[in-house]
Amino acid sequence: MLGLIVRRLLQLVLLLFGISFLVFMSMHLAPGDPASIIGGPTATESDLAAIREELGLNRPVLTQYVDYIAGVLHGDLGYSFQNNQSVSSAIMTRFPQTFNLAIASMIVAILIGVPAGIISATKQNSWFDVSSTTVALAGISIPNFWLGAMLILIFSVQLQWLPVGGLSAPFWTIEGMKQLILPAITLGTASAAMIARMSRSTMLEVIRADYIRTARAKGVRKRAVTWVHALRNAMIPVITVIGLNFGFLLGGTIITEQVFAINGVGRLMIDAIAARDFPVVQGTVLLVATLFVVVNLIVDIVYAVIDPRISYD
Repeated sequence: MLGLIVRRLLQLVLLLFGISFLVFMSMHLAPGDPASIIGGPTATESDLAAIREELGLNRPVLTQYVDYIAGVLHGDLGYSFQNNQSVSSAIMTRFPQTFNLAIASMIVAILIGVPAGIISATKQNSWFDVSSTTVALAGISIPNFWLGAMLILIFSVQLQWLPVGGLSAPFWTIEGMKQLILPAITLGTASAAMIARMSRSTMLEVIRADYIRTARAKGVRKRAVTWVHALRNAMIPVITVIGLNFGFLLGGTIITEQVFAINGVGRLMIDAIAARDFPVVQGTVLLVATLFVVVNLIVDIVYAVIDPRISYD
């Protein structure tokens, strides 16, 4: 297990180098000039030249990249072009809202997806199975921005049960939970649908195995067979889907944050891209990539805990 962790950490370093290079080059090759955005429409050529000199944009791109990596290795992600704020501070200010939203969305997805998939498998071809399969297909197909807008229209505007948007209150308070409900459902619907479909397919495969038939023949209660013997083996592929979806949720909250006016990392990235704020874009992408790899490492470790037959030695 220790060897796995060390290998994954080394892969993480190489991956982050590659991602940082691609993002850095794509931002510099894309059309647009940060100096023009910062200087505004009234800036003269001398003003723009002074801004480029101050930000170091007049140096060769590779030189800028080497300087950037040197700063990252020392824990310095640079400063925002827009307000001269530390990129680390800007990300850490916004990250808790994105993290809370991703956690709440994952909880919604698991609470809906896993039971729905298991019940559908144990009651194959029943009305519940057909209904849940249809709803899962619809959940994968519905765009987040449309679902979020509909939820706001129904529960915030018409019924006035829940706030329209924002995450101003702490998530552990009643008001904070109310603010999280609609964004979490919007973001977690597609994940719940994928988890339900995977849970159903893996559970169907497991309950047809020989050891399950043997347990039933010995007189073990149906509930114990399903939730004790079958579920543990069926959950291994489901954990993969959960881990991957959680990684995607951490980096895929952009649309949901825009719809619900949440000041998270996704919204910070969109604003930085529009303003050609290179350091902020690079910092947010590195954060998302790091979290995605770490989540996958945790999933691999959970594999070995759930199924002792799995070994990484």
